[in-house]
Amino acid sequence: MKTIELDDDLYFYIASQTRHIGESASDILRRLLEQPARIQATPPASVLADVSCTEPQPAAGGEALTRLLASGALQQEEKSINRFMMLLSTLYRDDPAGFTQATEIKGRKRVYFSQDPEALRASGSTTKPKPVPETPFWVITNTNTSRKQNMVAQLMASMGYNEALIAEACALV
Repeated sequence: MKTIELDDDLYFYIASQTRHIGESASDILRRLLEQPARIQATPPASVLADVSCTEPQPAAGGEALTRLLASGALQQEEKSINRFMMLLSTLYRDDPAGFTQATEIKGRKRVYFSQDPEALRASGSTTKPKPVPETPFWVITNTNTSRKQNMVAQLMASMGYNEALIAEACALV
């Protein structure tokens, strides 16, 4: 498998097209481009020469998230919204600079994260913004669990977490 660099706006567009947790970027692109499941053809050498291969960067830290997942605190929390907020707060503690990318995660009409609750209210009539504990950010909360999982997955991916950790965290939202 090859790694390519994308502009942030293109990456977030691809991530916003996710239909289910764990769907890979390759699967999303195949669906959007209406390509068959797996193409075994080798691209021409001229195409390969233009592709910049890099190793993905791991998320900075990750200690607080690892402790949260190992503690069982998310599993013990009965309310989905509380698990969602605990997870967001923990992601911020692990990498405050990386968390700022949350403001790039948007729906078709809604803004999901902002440092200004009015920006969230302006993006829909029933967004129900709430502050993410111990952060300067606000998040909309009037979404179903699947959308919250998608938001967390997109945020964690943009912060550099690996797919296994993303899937584990999203399963607990």
